[in-house]
Amino acid sequence: MLQAMRNKMHGWPSIVLLGVCVFAMSFFGIETYFMSHTDSFVAKVGKHEISQNDYQTRMNQLRQQMSTEQGEHFDASIFEKPETKQHVVDGLIDQQLLLQANDDWGMRVADQAVRDYIAQIPVFQVNNQFDATSYRAWLASQRKTPEMFEDDIRSSLATQLLPSAINDSTITSDDQVDRFLSLLTQRRDLHYFLLPKPNLTDNQVSDAQIETYYKAHLADYMNPEQVSVKYIEVDGAALKLDTTPSDDDLKKRYEDEKQRFVQPEQRLVSHILINVPANATPDQQKAALAKAEKIAAEANPGDFAKLAAQDSEDLGSKRQGGDLGWLEKGVTNPAFDAALFALQKDQISKPILSPDGYHIIWLRDVRSGESKPFDEVRDQLVKEASASDRDRKYNEVAGKMSDNTYQNPSSLEPAAQALDLPIKDTALFSRKGGEGIAANPKVIVAAFSDDVLVQGNNSALIDLGNDHSVVIHVDKHIAAAARPLTEVRADAQQKILDERVAAAEKKLSDEALARLDKGEAMPAVATAMGAQLKSVNEATRQSTDVPALLLTQAFLLPHPAAGKSQFAAVDMKDGSYALLAVDKVQGGDLSKVPPEQRDALRQQMAQAYGAEATRELLELLKASTKIKINKNLM
Repeated sequence: MLQAMRNKMHGWPSIVLLGVCVFAMSFFGIETYFMSHTDSFVAKVGKHEISQNDYQTRMNQLRQQMSTEQGEHFDASIFEKPETKQHVVDGLIDQQLLLQANDDWGMRVADQAVRDYIAQIPVFQVNNQFDATSYRAWLASQRKTPEMFEDDIRSSLATQLLPSAINDSTITSDDQVDRFLSLLTQRRDLHYFLLPKPNLTDNQVSDAQIETYYKAHLADYMNPEQVSVKYIEVDGAALKLDTTPSDDDLKKRYEDEKQRFVQPEQRLVSHILINVPANATPDQQKAALAKAEKIAAEANPGDFAKLAAQDSEDLGSKRQGGDLGWLEKGVTNPAFDAALFALQKDQISKPILSPDGYHIIWLRDVRSGESKPFDEVRDQLVKEASASDRDRKYNEVAGKMSDNTYQNPSSLEPAAQALDLPIKDTALFSRKGGEGIAANPKVIVAAFSDDVLVQGNNSALIDLGNDHSVVIHVDKHIAAAARPLTEVRADAQQKILDERVAAAEKKLSDEALARLDKGEAMPAVATAMGAQLKSVNEATRQSTDVPALLLTQAFLLPHPAAGKSQFAAVDMKDGSYALLAVDKVQGGDLSKVPPEQRDALRQQMAQAYGAEATRELLELLKASTKIKINKNLM
């Protein structure tokens, strides 16, 4: 074919065509013919990409949360299930849809809302008041600036803007509350009896029957797959430092970083806020300013707290008489900051416009900045220098351990000898984890990974947090296998007998229910079955004198017709059955419902309706947004 093309392509037309082809290849890059584009995001919502880092961060947060809540019962393998991974991705997608909707509809988190939220975080409070020093110290420990942390809080609050607005706009009528309360407090008259366990006439179980049962239920008699691992670790807390910092080193550090040890000037502040809506009209702005000017003209230190409690629209501080506590520069917005630090002690400002509205500020007291002497901060400097040296040494040793175990993938011995680290081992553990490092989800995942378990390689460096890392190598592997029949024979035999009893019990219950449905009196049926009939009048959903499974079924049965009963046979989930009759149904007595219970129910109903409305909104947003998910990166 190529020869035929060459024979036909000659002369100037072929030269022009060839030139166009060469130009195209040079312009677009010949590598596009040999390289394919691979998406690096887990999901894409519109134009926004949810990165693998975002996904892993959320997975780690949930894993840590569940581990804390469940303790020794925590099963790390749940995070390897596709449905769990999909649930996490769905949550990230929902979050992004809400953020995009905020942008589209002009919704934003007010600066005051961010400050109020931060001020209420317990770790930043001293004597139930926001403490700027604690706040600044925490930010330094997390290596974050105030702007970075405020952005985190703003993003978190932003995802709640729409759900909160929907909840606040949800109206639950009195009729809806009454109908729900009537159902909730409904009363039912019941009769029931428990069938006695039948005596088996055939209690012989042959070897063939046991073997057949065993083969049919092999999954119930499996020992899980298990591994044990050898590992070497670097624990920063256990590292011995080569030297300790000298006084000269500490003093140099003190001089270099002296600004850190200066307590900035702080001001004790109260304020009164008059809100200005985000899209306020000129008339609204004038009205807010007029109100603020009137309050400022009337305010004095003696009655400022009273005016704040009466007129301030800052819900976070009005109950404390407008008290904002001790503030330093940079904590509030620039307009508020500039006005505050221009005041003299006991002076009250004129209305100051900020993004939240008009503030009237009262400066109650001033605390001057002071520099701490070297002797006072020496211990802190020693700890910091030691921590810095320890971090440096940890990174150095962990890096060497990672390189050495990578270069010698089949054994931990070379790295252990080179770094003088002991090789430790674990007991056997399954995918549900074990003890020590085998309880760590990252170690479990690595131990059962293809590269480590099947290929027999060392793992990559596994970061356990807090300057603690390990490299593991599988020592023993026991595949999942069925327990031998001789070991489970007695259990299989008992299960067969239990099934026979359950079948006989089910047959008796079916016969009893058929007799009741044909019109035979319930007392007579109970007597014939050798059972004791029990009656409960006006049982409610909270009754404790009726077995829980019976009570649940009693409130699922339809209302009986006048003079007739509704019957059901109820599996008690313990191999026994009960026969149940609902004779009469009455609505709840709403006059006995306390007002506070009614109000609580109204709030719960509004939240439930709001949650459903939010779910419907998210479905609409998904339908109108292009969403792509890369399952292979989950």
